[in-house]
Amino acid sequence: MAHTAMSGTGTTAGDDPLQTAVWRLRSRGCWTDAAALLASRAGAAPALQRTALLVERCLFTGDGWGEAEDGLRTAEALADDDDDRGAAACERGHLAYASTVLGVRDRADEARTALGRAAALFAPNAPGRPLLDFRRGLIAEHIADSPQAAKAAYRRAHAGATAHSDPLLLSFTWRHLAGLALRDGELAEARHGFTESLRIREELGYLVGTAPALAALADAEPEPEATRLRAEATRLFRLLGGVPAWLAQHLTPPAPAL
Repeated sequence: MAHTAMSGTGTTAGDDPLQTAVWRLRSRGCWTDAAALLASRAGAAPALQRTALLVERCLFTGDGWGEAEDGLRTAEALADDDDDRGAAACERGHLAYASTVLGVRDRADEARTALGRAAALFAPNAPGRPLLDFRRGLIAEHIADSPQAAKAAYRRAHAGATAHSDPLLLSFTWRHLAGLALRDGELAEARHGFTESLRIREELGYLVGTAPALAALADAEPEPEATRLRAEATRLFRLLGGVPAWLAQHLTPPAPAL
């Protein structure tokens, strides 16, 4: 499943009421409202966070591309150090990736170039590097069709997310490593990774990412568990108004072999 990548930042709200409100809206798929809360905040950090929300909305809904581009240009203009410039380049790469995998417009070269720029800007231990590694893995898997390169990138991202205590990103690295394991017929490994991804998302209250996690686990489970998981994913998908939009095609169980 190519369309599940998103920012792994912003899940630890601490005592900041604004960040708590942003996370609650984001986790329920209310990206426009979450971004609006940040619109009046000055500086590069709020602009980057707002951009990440708008890019995420594109990936989940297939809509809002113009607003995301506007937000990205603002974030790029406000970036005043290498970390901020790297983060902005990482978001540009992710937006271009989303446009490519959703079939809106082929921007694969732009995605690669932007993520390469981010890699050059980030220090080796920069907080943004694990997310960058994950997104480079997405390009390797879903654009370059290079699962071995993708696995190496996902593993780097997984180690980095662990080191930086980023549970949301860990839910993505678990899931995508599990997807590669499933592709290789490693059912036990796939089931473990999908289960960990689902557990983290449920613990975080990341509702908009829970239906995809349920559907992914269903692909690795035997019946009748697979049908139960898929039914629960369908219920959540409908509850959230049909997001992520790309999930609809994965909620229909495979036809039985004749």
